Amino acid sequence: MQKITDNLYQINLGPVNVFVIEDNGLTLIDSGHKGSTDKIFGAIRKAGKNVNDIKQLILTHSHPDHAGSAAEIKRRLKIPVLAHKADAELMKKGIAGRLPHNVSTDIANRIIFHLFIKNSENKIEALEVDTKLEGNEVLPIAGGLQVVHTPGHSAGHIALFLKKQDLLIAGDICAHMMWLGFSTVYEDRTLGIKSILKAADLGFESAVFGHGRPIKHSAAKKMREKFQNCLP
Repeated sequence: MQKITDNLYQINLGPVNVFVIEDNGLTLIDSGHKGSTDKIFGAIRKAGKNVNDIKQLILTHSHPDHAGSAAEIKRRLKIPVLAHKADAELMKKGIAGRLPHNVSTDIANRIIFHLFIKNSENKIEALEVDTKLEGNEVLPIAGGLQVVHTPGHSAGHIALFLKKQDLLIAGDICAHMMWLGFSTVYEDRTLGIKSILKAADLGFESAVFGHGRPIKHSAAKKMREKFQNCLP
């Protein structure tokens, strides 16, 4: 696990990241693709943490690279799952996302889409979400974890703002692979841009992403500057 702040860790599963918040036990953010459970648990154990201290799983959205192992983790640990109500309805049916995809136009994202997404199954193991979030909740984790409804990539996408750490867990509102840019697909690209700017208004210093590297300084400012002129 890569330590980001005193109580936030990033686990790199290859193409996607998941996160662990340590505070009165552990909170897991996202679950990776199907078959990621043992990799996640192994990383937690390697860092000297106890997997049985995981108290809850929060999902940023329903896509298979974020919710693919959620049902297995819930079953093995008998923990509650939290997600936005819009994507909770998909997960209950085992549906990963809403089609068709709106693919980002840059060449890197087009290649990623054709290699990994275009012909993939649009399903996950069906999952009952225990707490259906609306957005604007402040969860009693790490001094206050604010839920920010950020639709566009998915109708039920949420970002999570760690107020005391001045850090945003951005999920897939955008990505920071080789550079800060759009995620590969959106359900509604214009709405996705508005959600990026909505999140940036929180003024956080740091951000972590479902795909790519953290931004440690001036993250909200960099996101605003990158995307503010992208609205049609």
